Amino acid sequence: MDSKPEKIIIGIAELVVVHNPAVLVTIGLGSCVAISIRDPIARYGGLSHILLPSISESNNKSNPMKFADSALEMVVDLLLKKGCAKNRLEAKIAGGASMFNIGGNTINIGERNVDAVKKKLKELNIPLLASDTGENYGRTIEFNIASGIMYVKSAFHGIKEI
Repeated sequence: MDSKPEKIIIGIAELVVVHNPAVLVTIGLGSCVAISIRDPIARYGGLSHILLPSISESNNKSNPMKFADSALEMVVDLLLKKGCAKNRLEAKIAGGASMFNIGGNTINIGERNVDAVKKKLKELNIPLLASDTGENYGRTIEFNIASGIMYVKSAFHGIKEI
């Protein structure tokens, strides 16, 4: 009988890289973005839960896992150290919602996060296979490293597979 893969919870401004079988989970994405990257041949994958677009724009650089640009570099570096091939890496992203509307003005940190992630993936030459971003609702992510499927769950929009 097959056992279910281990579920590993990733918090805000955290990242994890593991060998499958494993399911990487991050809960309560609002304007944050979850970035999954995997090498399907080496059977390693990672999930990062980023909070802000760029470490270079921040005064507090104490946690590089908080930022799209530096967290992506860290995940890729960890995957390559595990024996993954850069040309086999593939990504999926979710989150980046516009959660706050103050006096009619939407704070678009979610959109900025998504743009920063896409820009960094392009710079690293990692294809973005699928995304579920934007809108105005939170999401919870489960990324199955073995299948490469990212399950995107939300209270009012059900479960999407990307």
